[in-house]
Amino acid sequence: MDRNKARKIATIEARMTSSRLPGKIMLPLCGKPLLERLVERARQSRWLDDVVVATTTNPADDAVEQWARKAGVSIFRGSEEDVLLRVLEAAKAFRADVIVELTGDCPLLDPAIIDQLMDIYVSSDYDYVSNVLERTYPRGLDTQVFSTAVLTQVDKITRDPADRENVSLYIYEHPERYKLSGLKAPAELYGPNIRICVDRPEDYTVVKRIYGALYPKKPGFDSYDIMRFLKENPDVARMNAHVAQKAVR
Repeated sequence: MDRNKARKIATIEARMTSSRLPGKIMLPLCGKPLLERLVERARQSRWLDDVVVATTTNPADDAVEQWARKAGVSIFRGSEEDVLLRVLEAAKAFRADVIVELTGDCPLLDPAIIDQLMDIYVSSDYDYVSNVLERTYPRGLDTQVFSTAVLTQVDKITRDPADRENVSLYIYEHPERYKLSGLKAPAELYGPNIRICVDRPEDYTVVKRIYGALYPKKPGFDSYDIMRFLKENPDVARMNAHVAQKAVR
């Protein structure tokens, strides 16, 4: 596969029935749903051919499909429990050779990080490239890149519920099988204990404050802008500092 010419799509795992904050993907951020803000930011990547929301067949997610049709966003509906299969089927449905895995709780995603990871991926023979192998970036900027062919292989190898729920878990837990590469945060973006994802009400409050402060002045604000804002407003950063991240295993 010529990685430069390969078709590259971002898949966004999103559903209305999240356990800690149901309906969070449709919460408003500066007048649009959180999920739409995430799509807008992902589309700024110079590498992506499409951005696809991978939601579920649960009737609760009819609202996600209705929003996507109205907003002109590509959508795929698949298994609610088997997220790996859902992402894989979405990738195949949209003819993707390369998957950029994103999750619907990260509306502050930075397209520049997608591009940095893609630059590494297309110029190498790594099977998996991400900024989460070692936690150096704030939670909420998580981005992972791998091929549809690799995920197809993983789909045949493992039935472990943790692997099926956490799409790329098997890949990065098996460095003896797959070649891995990780991107570390520069000093200005270092913040492994900072939460700018949306998992709890407190997280949403933080993200809403960030959007409200930065978006009106600079719609394309980046990670550096976010970190400067949090440094200048430590009270905002403290609002969700107590929230524990959900364990993968």
